[in-house]
Amino acid sequence: MEKRGFKTLDLFAGVGGIRLAFENSGFETVFANDNNKQCKKTYDLNFNEPKLTVKDIWKIYVKDLPDFDILLAGFPCQAFSIAGRQGGFKDKETGGNLFFSIARMLNIKKPQAFMLENVKNLERHNKGHTFRVIKNILEKRLKYHIKAKVLNSMTHGDIPQNRERIFIVGFKDKKKRDAFKFPEETPLNKSFKEFVNGEADNKYFYNDKPLYERIKNDINSEDTVYQWRRKYVRANKKGVVPTLTANMGTGGHNVPIIKNGKGIRKLTPKECFMLQGFPKDFKLPEELADSKLYHQAGNSVTVPVVQRVAEEIKRVLLL
Repeated sequence: MEKRGFKTLDLFAGVGGIRLAFENSGFETVFANDNNKQCKKTYDLNFNEPKLTVKDIWKIYVKDLPDFDILLAGFPCQAFSIAGRQGGFKDKETGGNLFFSIARMLNIKKPQAFMLENVKNLERHNKGHTFRVIKNILEKRLKYHIKAKVLNSMTHGDIPQNRERIFIVGFKDKKKRDAFKFPEETPLNKSFKEFVNGEADNKYFYNDKPLYERIKNDINSEDTVYQWRRKYVRANKKGVVPTLTANMGTGGHNVPIIKNGKGIRKLTPKECFMLQGFPKDFKLPEELADSKLYHQAGNSVTVPVVQRVAEEIKRVLLL
């Protein structure tokens, strides 16, 4: 294999967080897919070819896909998340069966490696049975050698967000699997304040909104991030942002809240993207509603964490 960029397939691509991390590490994207039309607006605004193909993954003719070396997939997690219904593989409505579409592609294209990402609870879902099924398919049926580990954005990416996600990495070559090492923990050196702009539009402030009277006494520190939990305010005692979730876009007050000299406000969509490690110059479509942008940010990955995994995958592929 030439020491040029290894080729990657970007599945369940969202707005391209995994792609960004791998391209920062020298990989080349040859195909990208998601079934969300709103994601395409953000994805295509930030990446050149290939643009995002919006299509049901089951309707992709796998043999027509370009050849690739690594399959990448942050496959839907709602069916396995503690915050969801936990319907698992049977929950087709939230994509619980979509792991099998990945297995189908691995079986037909047989790339030399893959990286999958999902919620921490995937490992414990249904008393561990779900993860055992995934592991059995990858190892025994598809003949990959795998490693899996839960990584946290604040301990593995120097991003002040308490976000735990499981990463499953696999190689056809057992020696490469054995050589692969997940990134070690590193100190968190950044404060959430570094990601928060001094200014924000008035629409993000609660000062003149009905909720203000209920939260004003509990949100009293500029050094803490808060959440409104329907009936009470919860302060994040670790001094970081709580896990950004896709349901930030479902209305209500799911977006983390901060206090500054101007008052009490929720984080902006741009700040949420930055707290996922996206660069300041990452573009957000002006025509998309904030609800869509919050959903996209919470549904994405923390880019620096994925980039550390990508760099290690590249290292062992070049051995």
